[in-house]
Amino acid sequence: MKHVANLASVDIAILAGGLGTRLSSVLPDRPKVMALVGGRPFLDFLLEALTVQGARRMVLCLGSRAQAVIDYLAVHDYAPLEIQTSVEPLPLGTAGALAFAFPHFRSNPVMVMNGDTLVEANLPEFLTSHAAAGAPVSMLCAQVSDPRRYGRVEIDHTSRVTRFEEKASGLASAGWINAGVYLLNRSVLLQMSQDRPRSLERDVFEALPPGSIHAHRSEARFLDIGTPESLRQAEDLFTMKAGRLA
Repeated sequence: MKHVANLASVDIAILAGGLGTRLSSVLPDRPKVMALVGGRPFLDFLLEALTVQGARRMVLCLGSRAQAVIDYLAVHDYAPLEIQTSVEPLPLGTAGALAFAFPHFRSNPVMVMNGDTLVEANLPEFLTSHAAAGAPVSMLCAQVSDPRRYGRVEIDHTSRVTRFEEKASGLASAGWINAGVYLLNRSVLLQMSQDRPRSLERDVFEALPPGSIHAHRSEARFLDIGTPESLRQAEDLFTMKAGRLA
């Protein structure tokens, strides 16, 4: 029988400190992770999905409008989750936020995910895949019908990422994208600095030696709320789900 790793043993860092500029027209007064979907903050759905998969330790990397998240957590019970918050003193970028939160991490590797995306993938299998690959970084890759908005990820026959293609125009064709969920060994986290704003994708991943990033492919549904249009789509999706369960 194939061994599947236990997600309870891994710290999960949720990057939720961005300014949310693309959502400012519909979300002027709260962080993206608190965007209402079906009358509930997106954070609820994200934490519930992770709990079901066996997650137990969370570190929320907060920044802009962090107090809204902290106040919400204070009056809501997410047991059995252990949730800690790390509030960056100024915008540090995704890599800088992880460097600032590093004292909270106890596991090796650490799972990192964006606070405005939800991928219905099997995360314990992703953890098992990372251990078997022996790479310092693993990236969860989702297949979408049109990757132009996100940027395509090119993967070789050994399941290593070979190139990140920028967001592009042109004809749509199905492809693999970065789903915003990663497993990072501590050796990679230790290389990150908070001395100036840094991007995890541009400043860390693209600086790694070739073959350092293992791609774990998943055909699970990928959902993000990064634009007003995708936030409306999320609303429709969760409304349909609630209707089927009623």
